[in-house]
Amino acid sequence: MSHPSPKVLLDRHGLRAKKSWGQNFLADEAILDAIARLAVERPGEVVIELGSGLGHLTERLLAHGARVVAVERDREMARVLRGEFGDTIRLVEADAARADFARLAADAPGEGPGGAPGGAPEGRVAVAGNIPYHLTSPILFSLLDQARSVSRAVLLLQREVAERLAASPGTKDWGLLSVLLQQLGEVEIDRIVPRGAFHPPPRVESAVVRIDLHGRQPRAADPRRFRLLVKAGFAQRRKVLKNALEASRVASRERLEEALRASGIDPVRRGETLSVEEWEALDRALGPADPV
Repeated sequence: MSHPSPKVLLDRHGLRAKKSWGQNFLADEAILDAIARLAVERPGEVVIELGSGLGHLTERLLAHGARVVAVERDREMARVLRGEFGDTIRLVEADAARADFARLAADAPGEGPGGAPGGAPEGRVAVAGNIPYHLTSPILFSLLDQARSVSRAVLLLQREVAERLAASPGTKDWGLLSVLLQQLGEVEIDRIVPRGAFHPPPRVESAVVRIDLHGRQPRAADPRRFRLLVKAGFAQRRKVLKNALEASRVASRERLEEALRASGIDPVRRGETLSVEEWEALDRALGPADPV
């Protein structure tokens, strides 16, 4: 399948990129192929593509043997996808930030190797996409909430956001999503993508990021409290850890002081200096979570 350029496709269908929707279509063939290669590890694997747009990444995913579930909320783009791909993909007109990955995978076209859904370990699926940058945070939190159903995510993100996700403890970019994603596995920046690789060009540089959601075994006592704890630690970066956590009321002052002492964490450190392992140790030191 030879897919026309974004400009040719838009002109053919009498369409224009919607600036308010953050539509910047990736046109660089080498980068599209790199994203597909990172997303598809074996033929027959289900890949849920978020924000399929005009179908340029869709075509590459199919070429690498993926069974594609394309999620696109723009009805005009959906019409293009139907015309270009027919029943070779499963098209779902929906908001990418609200995608139910397990349900979408169950309706993927075809069948994976041996009849297993997606051909991925334990039935997990891959997620890929050139996502609208204003939806980055809700999509990433959706991935975290549904990590049991997802093996990996390969996303095209704003460069500054990608650098925050892949940051190291103690740096200015280390934050809530850095900790939560790296608690599950490795976050790698595959390449920087210049503005000229898109039509129309965005105002910022971008990056291809691969997120492994099962490369590490989490060791927090309570996943829900762990997220609240880390969020509290980064909510007021200028405060020392003890004061930031006390202000959040994630636990009583006495429990926090005891947990910091038990985990060997200096209470006057700041949240951005703690590693994933230290955050987990602090959560375990707090003991069982209070009943909801």
